Amino acid sequence: MMNFLRKYGIICALLTISLVAFGQAGYIKAKAIFAQHLLSNAWEQTLQDGKPHKPWSWADTYPVAKLEVPSQDIEQIVLAGASGRNLAFGPGHVLSSAKLTENGHVVLGGHRDTHFEFLQYLKVGDLLTLTNKKGEKIHYEITAFEVHHIEKDILYDRGDNQITLITCYPFNTLEAGGPLRYLVHAIKVSQTGKI
Repeated sequence: MMNFLRKYGIICALLTISLVAFGQAGYIKAKAIFAQHLLSNAWEQTLQDGKPHKPWSWADTYPVAKLEVPSQDIEQIVLAGASGRNLAFGPGHVLSSAKLTENGHVVLGGHRDTHFEFLQYLKVGDLLTLTNKKGEKIHYEITAFEVHHIEKDILYDRGDNQITLITCYPFNTLEAGGPLRYLVHAIKVSQTGKI
């Protein structure tokens, strides 16, 4: 009888731990999805008057762009700054990179298990569209992928008319963080070809 109770107790404990872990993962995904709705409202206000609007009263960031990836049916609002706190709610613009309203090398970061999970499915030649706060749509074509070690490699400025999307790597691993980053590089294109 005691053996049965011990086994039953262990099974219940493992089941409880599993449910808590899955619940936390579901909470993170739900928060990321719900935040995009609040961010969309703030983004629409920004497009109307060109001023930053916080998505909720205590937010320390605001929408600065909209990222669209037609091949993956992706539309996401991009936040000012790429701190861990911001990335919980959406992809972030790395503020040390070029401004979204100017030419230069723009860098966006996002989490590999939420907003930038789709990066693993992109292909060379896929198109990205970034809409800035002026309502201008900037089109990019993916040209390359890289894996960087953040302690050894340097992210070089790739020049004007470039965008790089960055997330943790590898995808689908239990270890969060880690030293590797997955980079997707793209170049600005017009409707008829590269600029």
